[in-house]
Amino acid sequence: MTRTKDRLADGTRIDELIDVERREVQIRTLSDHELYDLEMERIFGKAWLLLGHETEIPNPNDFVLRSMGEDQVIVARARDGEIHVSLNVCPHRGMRVCRSDSGNLPVHRCVYHGWAFRPDGAFIGSPVEREKMHGEIRTKAELSLKKARVTVYGGLIFATWDQDGPSFEEFLGDMKWYYDMLFCRTDRGLEVLGPPQRFVLDANWKAASEQSASDGFHTLTLHQWLGEIAGFGNGDLTTSMYGVEVTSRLGHSLRCTHLAKKFEQVAGTRASELTVEERLAMFPPPGISKEMVPELMRNLKPDQLKLLTTTPPQVGNLFPNMLIAFVYVPQADGTVLGLIAVHAYVPRGPGRMEFVNWLLAEKDTPEPLKQAMLRESIHMFGTSGMIEQDDSDTWPEMTQVARGSQSRKVTLKYQAINTVGRPADWPGPAEAYDGFTKDDTQWNWWLAYRDHMVSAD
Repeated sequence: MTRTKDRLADGTRIDELIDVERREVQIRTLSDHELYDLEMERIFGKAWLLLGHETEIPNPNDFVLRSMGEDQVIVARARDGEIHVSLNVCPHRGMRVCRSDSGNLPVHRCVYHGWAFRPDGAFIGSPVEREKMHGEIRTKAELSLKKARVTVYGGLIFATWDQDGPSFEEFLGDMKWYYDMLFCRTDRGLEVLGPPQRFVLDANWKAASEQSASDGFHTLTLHQWLGEIAGFGNGDLTTSMYGVEVTSRLGHSLRCTHLAKKFEQVAGTRASELTVEERLAMFPPPGISKEMVPELMRNLKPDQLKLLTTTPPQVGNLFPNMLIAFVYVPQADGTVLGLIAVHAYVPRGPGRMEFVNWLLAEKDTPEPLKQAMLRESIHMFGTSGMIEQDDSDTWPEMTQVARGSQSRKVTLKYQAINTVGRPADWPGPAEAYDGFTKDDTQWNWWLAYRDHMVSAD
């Protein structure tokens, strides 16, 4: 089988899979084995990928195993406190070096022939040093584990194999202004509430990832119970579909929801009658207590603070496979509880993916509030959470459909276009759309996917 860089074996050009003029995507993209192999090279071999949170490995020599596409990596903290990401493949004979999911080890030793490596991936040596089992053709430095490029942003650990590609800040682009409001807002930052929850689905990673790009429509139908049972939108989810969607051609997006009605419900007053500080204290962002408001004031700019109290970002994504949720959940006693979660949809083959779910809270969040957030987050976003049960029903069926000789000819359509435009007083950068949720954010995800797949070297 022959293949050029932009054409599949059956002659289909990759750019033909995404019809830019009609805003349609061939559903075969959710099942094609050849396309999947290219994704491992062109997206998961080059993009910045979420691997975890620094509080999962707080001590020197702590480590966890994670995946960058199909490549398993060791995420470890070295003696000097630096975090390193190394390919978990021994350069001697290709055995996995580390086989424990997490732990604390000053040396990672391959069980096959005993080659040993430091937490930073550096090769220490092989057994019987004087016999030089590792030979003399390559230096010890050349025999170290392959290392990824790493950045820690707001406590989140990201890595990429592209040593000369865009910086992480360039990767975020204009959207960084909004993500800073979520991940860089307090003095001590976020922490994980235990290890991530993980489960495997018979679904293509893109089915979940493109939905994470701020798909609002499915909330009205797939999660209809949120209004009927949980009380979102006072029982009418349609009202919560109005807001501002922020997006970028880089594939990132956020849905920002109006809080005006929530102030009327909670405080019995209009938000415009209160100062920004009063609004923050009365209705703080998810994970923030009234006592922590001064930290917000120190860490964020005035326009960011104002947005947090009027139209805060609540759900969205980072391209290619990360979901972000900073949501408000009504409680039975009439109060509102804020929850924080991030997901990664990790490929495990064209028809399988691993769902990785981290639940978070600010380190300075009072312990009773942390425990309440954890309980409610598990109920909503956990492995058997009510929201995830809904979503995990659809993605496998979409993947199965994409295999049929006739159904694979169906196209995914993103033709609900926002025509309202940018709010006149919107303070933030990037593209912003006012009004009812539309398809623009997900379409930008597919355009970013197309850019990565077609413009590859």
